[in-house]
Amino acid sequence: MKKFVPLKQKQRQFLPAGFKITDWEALQPYFEELVKRNIDNVAQLEKWLNDVSEIEAVVSEDACWRQIKMTCDTTNKEYEEAFTYFCMEIEPKMKPYGFELNKKLLACPFTKDLDKNLYFPYLRNVDNAAKLYRDENVPLQADMNLLAQQYGVISGAMGVEVDGKEYTLQQAAKFLHSPDRSLRETVFTKVATRRLEDKDKLNELFDKLLVLRQQVAKNAGFENYRDYKFRELGRFDYTVADCFAFHDAVREHIIPLQKMLIKNRQKRLGLDVMRPWDSDAEPVGIEPLHPFKDGKELSEKAVQVFERLSPYFSGCLQTMQQMHRLDLESRKGKAPGGYNCPLAETGVPFIFMNAAGTMGDVITMMHEGGHAVHSFLSHDLALSAFKEYPMEIAELASMSMELFSMEHWDVFFKEEKDLKRAQLEEMERIISVLPWIATIDKYQHWLYTHPGHTIKDREEAWLSILNEFSTGITDWSSFEEYRTNFWQKQLHLFEVPFYYIEYGIAQLGAIAMWRQYRQNKEQALDNYMSALSLGYTKTLKELYTTAGIKFDFSAEYIKELADFVTPVLKEMGVE
Repeated sequence: MKKFVPLKQKQRQFLPAGFKITDWEALQPYFEELVKRNIDNVAQLEKWLNDVSEIEAVVSEDACWRQIKMTCDTTNKEYEEAFTYFCMEIEPKMKPYGFELNKKLLACPFTKDLDKNLYFPYLRNVDNAAKLYRDENVPLQADMNLLAQQYGVISGAMGVEVDGKEYTLQQAAKFLHSPDRSLRETVFTKVATRRLEDKDKLNELFDKLLVLRQQVAKNAGFENYRDYKFRELGRFDYTVADCFAFHDAVREHIIPLQKMLIKNRQKRLGLDVMRPWDSDAEPVGIEPLHPFKDGKELSEKAVQVFERLSPYFSGCLQTMQQMHRLDLESRKGKAPGGYNCPLAETGVPFIFMNAAGTMGDVITMMHEGGHAVHSFLSHDLALSAFKEYPMEIAELASMSMELFSMEHWDVFFKEEKDLKRAQLEEMERIISVLPWIATIDKYQHWLYTHPGHTIKDREEAWLSILNEFSTGITDWSSFEEYRTNFWQKQLHLFEVPFYYIEYGIAQLGAIAMWRQYRQNKEQALDNYMSALSLGYTKTLKELYTTAGIKFDFSAEYIKELADFVTPVLKEMGVE
């Protein structure tokens, strides 16, 4: 198995070693040189590609740090202004040069001499980007980026008071694990009420985004934003029809498993009727799981778990600790959610999350840790573009890590019964997230193929799709308005449209990886690391094949994976 070797930052060959991005005027001459440079043979082309890659890495890392700082503290105006400056004054001026560089590469007579085994996905993406580019979309995309960030500002300001103390909504979620049903109902009601306070503001924000997105699609010659976004995301390995097949298969083969799990929890709780605040609860007398106290303990225990899987994995997290690239605890003013942000030049990524001491935080740490390992494994690839892998493989990295790590969660839980509970929670989350992914994805298809719809149209479509993928077991009475606006809690709809079914595809892949892991652990981990080391130098289907699994989300395959999961759930005591 691959040994961990500390990453070495590549020495700059094109930009000065101490160059920092301050304004466009300082950056522009380097883009000008790249556009005008003569290329007389394939060696010069490869040198030119390396220089393009270097400037891309430097710009990307600068932009990432601006976003990281802003999400870590949404109240800091200086951070917000720095991010806004990049979005409005640097990125829009850079995009036309990106288009010119793409054209130059595609027109170069020596491009055909590049190693096709290495460059095929990259050149395919360059060709796609060149065909999609429109000058008039550059300012629109800048506006969309700024508007999308407002979702984090609005959500980050949300909080509720419980027993006289203020909590972020992420922190308040821990009360929904409490055996005290009255407390769960109180907190759920407060969260629902708080979210509804901003429903009109979020609807207004979303309407603005819809108009801009539709205009971008129209400018690029597409009938709707859905079709444009499929092309922009480079979905070469599956189609719109495949997405609908995924929805149907999840409804047929996964929802029965979800019903089984909900009924199992209902039986454990001894309830005649399940309510929305019961889905994460345990019976009276059983305390919620408390896997760690604070972010420091979470990171230290994560290192121990990763060490048991592979010293390479633990080496990644330890390097991030040493370089202060972990911000794990939830606090007011911090944007919601969690992410692993690759940092293209230094290679060592940054993990951001909102830990509040729950089991869900452990899962998030394993998930983002999987992304981090992917960043490390692919760092030595020659070009930055080779590391811009699609989310269907990125999420396979993170979701597989969740499942690989499960047997080692005794690091967090000394009692066997707590470990088993934690593992069952993970399975409940995996099974329940697939119908939710199908819901969100199908809703996005509706949103962008019905331009000009009203808020009422949107609500009706949402409820229809939500009901299609619901088990019908939980009673939502008195919370109908909240359920009608439930889609607003999904940040992807605001910030990264159409980026969601990737989670579903990858979750199926992760289940397949786990099945492989249970059969031969060492082989599965070797396959996993081999696939991730390739970055995006192979197609998605080839990457999945390298990982030892199929890139397939047909009804037959989903049934096969569901049939694997069913006896595993029974092993865990689910009837």
